[in-house]
Amino acid sequence: MLSITRIQSGDAYNVIPQSAVMAGTVRTMKSEVMAMIEQNMKRLAVSIAEGFGAEATVDFRVIFAPMVNSEAEFIDYGDAAAELVGEENVRRDGPPGMGSEDFSFMMEQVPGAHINLGNGDSAALHNHLYDFNDEIIPYGVALYAAITEKKLPKGTQD
Repeated sequence: MLSITRIQSGDAYNVIPQSAVMAGTVRTMKSEVMAMIEQNMKRLAVSIAEGFGAEATVDFRVIFAPMVNSEAEFIDYGDAAAELVGEENVRRDGPPGMGSEDFSFMMEQVPGAHINLGNGDSAALHNHLYDFNDEIIPYGVALYAAITEKKLPKGTQD
């Protein structure tokens, strides 16, 4: 997914600017796809600019790895959540998210799952209308406690 989130150019409405800067993010589900996008963005930007007698440079930074859940961990979280709030309140079939999280680096080393707690009626995260629902905090704590208990070796839970 490519998002252009900033375009800056010039200071006046009636003067052609000397330069322009576009910025944004690219998010993928696979590192090899990210590498392909980086290579092609650089090639295309330079080629298009040259075609118009201009120059282009691309500063492409891979800040986070793609976040890929371990299927087993994802199932474990879903099962633990269903035990807490009932299966009818657990959404297991949602589309993969394109989150940009440093947690992805941990999941490259240790199997894990990045999940969303239901927030109720609110805009999506990173939206100016987002309103965190404080009432879900106990559910998150209970979910983490349930997963911890499940993962602890038997005999250490007392």
